[in-house]
Amino acid sequence: MALNQKQLKRVEDEIKADIDRGDYDGVHMIVAQHGEIELETVYGYAERATERPLKDDDIFRPLSLSKGYTNGLIYRALSEGKLTLATRVIDVIPEFLGTNQFHMLRKDQINLGHLLTHRSGMPATPLPGVGQDQMADLSAVIAGLGSVDVIHDPGTRVNYSPAINHALMGEMARRVYGYDSFAKLAQDLIFEPLGMRDTAFGLPVDKRDRAVPIKVYLEGGFLRPEDIEVFNDLIDENAEMPWVGSTTTARDVFAWVELLRRKGELDGDYLISPKVIERAGRIHTGELMNDLYGMVNHERGWELPKGNIGLGVIVNGDGIAPNFFGPFTSPNAYGNNGAGSTLYWIDPDNDVTFTFLSAGVLDEGDNVERFLKISSMVSAAIVS
Repeated sequence: MALNQKQLKRVEDEIKADIDRGDYDGVHMIVAQHGEIELETVYGYAERATERPLKDDDIFRPLSLSKGYTNGLIYRALSEGKLTLATRVIDVIPEFLGTNQFHMLRKDQINLGHLLTHRSGMPATPLPGVGQDQMADLSAVIAGLGSVDVIHDPGTRVNYSPAINHALMGEMARRVYGYDSFAKLAQDLIFEPLGMRDTAFGLPVDKRDRAVPIKVYLEGGFLRPEDIEVFNDLIDENAEMPWVGSTTTARDVFAWVELLRRKGELDGDYLISPKVIERAGRIHTGELMNDLYGMVNHERGWELPKGNIGLGVIVNGDGIAPNFFGPFTSPNAYGNNGAGSTLYWIDPDNDVTFTFLSAGVLDEGDNVERFLKISSMVSAAIVS
């Protein structure tokens, strides 16, 4: 396999045209095969309003792409026997059950496998049991979740969880490793071993000047612009939000993506078991639809997509319903994304990876259209 350089140039030109047209503000994208970077594009603005150009070491708040890093902690815990997919949340976080018998129903059934596959039955809310004023405090979130009801039988429906599932997983990982801080756990177990020097949960004070502001370009829909732009303030040096609260660079994301491509191998040893990563990249939701993206596709008049959820990741699967990967990326491709702005995927069949962090948060339907186009063009560059 190889990547056609003329086609990659078309990808770069298409992205530049998108930005020049004002579709979004800037992008840092990396396309690689066999671990070798074939295309790296840094173009546009970190902040269009001030004409601040995007630089190759700028730090993004990648929103739900942060979930990928929390997945990594869970993969390590699974590899090391500290957790299993059958571990119930209440076995590690007993207070999750709550003290009100009317809020306890079915909570004792939710296990780690349900959380990873977005089948926990918990509500699909961006507010994890507390208001915005407490969202950056993981201990407050965990306390608040004790009073949140299960709304579906665990395991019966796929409903993407913006916050609750990964808040619980982050706390489960923190407790089984015996750390006082989730952010320090991620630093020690994932970021430091991979040399991800510009990545953290929270935004260190000495890196504020390099941070790309979150600017939202959408009207109506599931979230309001202020619901997302609030993270400019919430993600500070003390924030611990395992679902949305990391800060990172494209090159650091690429380091994480490379670990997944290598199935956990790092410097001749294994940070994560290859069997865990292989299983993570398989579909575990059968024929179930994803309620959230079913809503997005329905509003656009598109074919409804299957959930295609692996262990914490989205898997491409078969079919041609519009999605982030496009129909020409391998069915085994998988990855994580952040609301209207970020995406990475690994195509194990073609040994190709895609890392894309953008400035300017799009409406989710527009975001799917953008990545459908760009991912398809990248996949079209794969030639024998």
